[in-house]
Amino acid sequence: MCLTRAALIGCSASCPFFEHRVRPGLAQYTAGTARADVGGPREDGDMTTYHFYTASSLDGFLADPEDDLGWLLSRHFDEKGPMNIPDFQAGIGANVMGATTYEWLLAHGGTDSWPYEVPTFVFTHRELAAVDGDVRFVSGAPSDNRAAIESAAGDRDVWVLGGGALAAAFADDGMLDELTVTFAPVLLGAGRPLFGGARELRLREHAVNGEFLAARYEVLGPREA
Repeated sequence: MCLTRAALIGCSASCPFFEHRVRPGLAQYTAGTARADVGGPREDGDMTTYHFYTASSLDGFLADPEDDLGWLLSRHFDEKGPMNIPDFQAGIGANVMGATTYEWLLAHGGTDSWPYEVPTFVFTHRELAAVDGDVRFVSGAPSDNRAAIESAAGDRDVWVLGGGALAAAFADDGMLDELTVTFAPVLLGAGRPLFGGARELRLREHAVNGEFLAARYEVLGPREA
């Protein structure tokens, strides 16, 4: 398995990018529950954009019930085609991820060659192994770390790699602006869902890349019942 392809789009067998369990420290920010103290529209001077870029089956699953992703990695995706990963990464100044995602990367080659050059913030409540790269361990809610994340990103944007509970927590804190999904031509019928919680989206861009339909959405806010 190619670490670069798997890590960049958040896919691998047993991959925690697709994990939607709420980990310690995020339990009070369950998916679909917006916090009144941090939500709402962005300020005029706030130019940092937070992205969640991932891949999914056509029926909205990130992995099958056995966490197998052969259906995804066997499909053709042009790394120079529309809405490709290198072009996306060129605008990213900082990454954020959960502890389980971080440990998955270490287990799949990250200790030998950390795949990211930009600063990476790992949300955790326990001690984790360090790597030869700019990795910063943090705790608390996304909004507690907003200033540090955006300072590290500089004039570029932030990539929320996962897992799903962390991405939902960023959305609930008003810190998830865009969701980009590359849909594979397969129906799994069951598995790990694309995203936790109910949210309103607006389509901003779409394209065909190889065997994938790519779509970029603006994240508007929680969906009213």
